[in-house]
Amino acid sequence: MMISSWRRRRAARREGKLQQQRNDNGEIELTVPRDFRCPISLDLMKDPVTLSTGITYDRENIEKWIEAGNFTCPLTNQVLRSLEPIPNHIIRKKIQDWCVENRSYGIERIPTPRVPVTSMEVSDILSKINVACMKQNGKGCQDLVLKIKSLAKESERNKRCFVSNGAGCALSEAFQAFSRASFDENVAVLEEILSALAIMFPLDVEAKGFLGSASAMRCLIWFLSSGDLSRRRNAVLGLRELVSIDERKVNELSDMEGAIEALFKLIKDPICPTSTKASLLVIYKIITSSPTKEKQVKKLVNLGIVSLLLETLVDSERGICEKALGVLDGICNSEEGRQMACNNALSMPVLVKKILRVSNLTTDFSVSILWKLCKKEKTEDDASVILEALQVGAFLKLLLLLQVGCVEETKDKASELLKILNLHRNKMECVDPMDNFKDLKRPF
Repeated sequence: MMISSWRRRRAARREGKLQQQRNDNGEIELTVPRDFRCPISLDLMKDPVTLSTGITYDRENIEKWIEAGNFTCPLTNQVLRSLEPIPNHIIRKKIQDWCVENRSYGIERIPTPRVPVTSMEVSDILSKINVACMKQNGKGCQDLVLKIKSLAKESERNKRCFVSNGAGCALSEAFQAFSRASFDENVAVLEEILSALAIMFPLDVEAKGFLGSASAMRCLIWFLSSGDLSRRRNAVLGLRELVSIDERKVNELSDMEGAIEALFKLIKDPICPTSTKASLLVIYKIITSSPTKEKQVKKLVNLGIVSLLLETLVDSERGICEKALGVLDGICNSEEGRQMACNNALSMPVLVKKILRVSNLTTDFSVSILWKLCKKEKTEDDASVILEALQVGAFLKLLLLLQVGCVEETKDKASELLKILNLHRNKMECVDPMDNFKDLKRPF
């Protein structure tokens, strides 16, 4: 056994591939040959690539070095003539052979890595898409977009390469071009382009300009209203991109037939948390920024948005909770919205429970909604909402909020709420707010 071990060590040293030493327990330890280690991490290279200086590094490490703004070789400090590293297949093959030879020591063979896409390849694909658009070649464009999706999903590095080389802009322009032509004939290619665009978000200003054209927006609304789940998800993500910074697009969207109904449906029948949050954000923009916001709020109230939001708030994650409360706050700016909220049994328990529980934003929105509802009741003989707020512990929650601290606007509303509630405290004894949830079927 000892002779066999000695022969194996001697053969390995002779080939210059292996160095071994014994640890304190007498076990043989394996040392990775220096040529197989990345000069940056000193670990075994999994995807060796060579720079223009002739030095080989592991791809992941050298790309992080370049992305950090370094344009010199880490080892030689020479300025790089090219930022595109070249795969070193010879070293990679030697490393794989070394792994196989030493598998008895627990070394696993590194898999052959996929060669990432280059900037030149990306530019070539995008130029072909441009040609296909000019020729209205839907099938050719669709095949190229499928290739982009496949490559972009292979690795984060590929995705960054497409984004940095203007794929978002090229795809948005293609979406606009095919949406102007016969829609029925181009549904398939438009769907593929939108799916690829969703991978490239967020878009730059130029790309949003193409996607925000009248024909492209009508196409997005059509996709948003269709039955295909993937289509609807990608469409609402596209609309979120458009309304996030451009109020003109909010105005155009609010005037488009079927937009509000489609967004409401996406909240009522959710696909995923991302699409729900995007729908809530788009609706919030419409009911707070659009010139026709009163009309849109009334439409949403008639659809049943108030009860839907309150049911959503009972058990939702932070992002959805914040956006749902934001929409409800906007809805309560209208008389119809406040009336529907006052008549809903969930309003007071949910709103009071969200104060100081989820985030500062949910606290601000909850106090704002409570303030609007109680101010409405103050001007009327019926004080049922105020009494209900007292019953679920609103008075104590607001006192605690003032002690903990909040933004000035919320502080003013909380102070005014306390004055309103204090006038009715003798009519209702405060109880544990959790008692109001014991009959609910959904967990809170």
